[in-house]
Amino acid sequence: TICGYAPRQRLDLSVNILTNLAINNRKITIFGGNQMRPNLHIQDYCDVIKLLMNVDKKKVNGQVFNVGYQNLTILEIAEKVREIVQIEFPGEEIAFEVSKSDDNRSYHINSDKIKNTIGFTPRYSIEHAITELCEAFKIGKLPNSLSDDRYFNVKRLKRIRAS
Repeated sequence: TICGYAPRQRLDLSVNILTNLAINNRKITIFGGNQMRPNLHIQDYCDVIKLLMNVDKKKVNGQVFNVGYQNLTILEIAEKVREIVQIEFPGEEIAFEVSKSDDNRSYHINSDKIKNTIGFTPRYSIEHAITELCEAFKIGKLPNSLSDDRYFNVKRLKRIRAS
């Protein structure tokens, strides 16, 4: 469980969707690829929330903090996914399909402030998350992961509104 609750996995986030595609299609589809994404493992998120709930209020009151770990491009994330999935699920080579994209939004954050203010440093890397996802797929925890809309917020919302 994550944060003490049974997990509701999202497969519409960069690391997760690329891992899902690599495992199930043996092909990773990348739109653009140069867009930057900050990443944070869900367990690190839970840990920082717990820390913030218990920290001296004078240290954090009225402040804004970035909390992230690895700032990577989508292409760099895809390369890590391919490398790990190829080891965890040997077989046919995992291909990349790169398409142009008009969506050039990039997000790059610096999390030094939260480290310097309350001592929070993330512990879980993208590689760790990919390996955890591989384990979840191996034991059948993500059935119908390409088609079930419960893994994809936008797909789920569209279906609910349509009914």
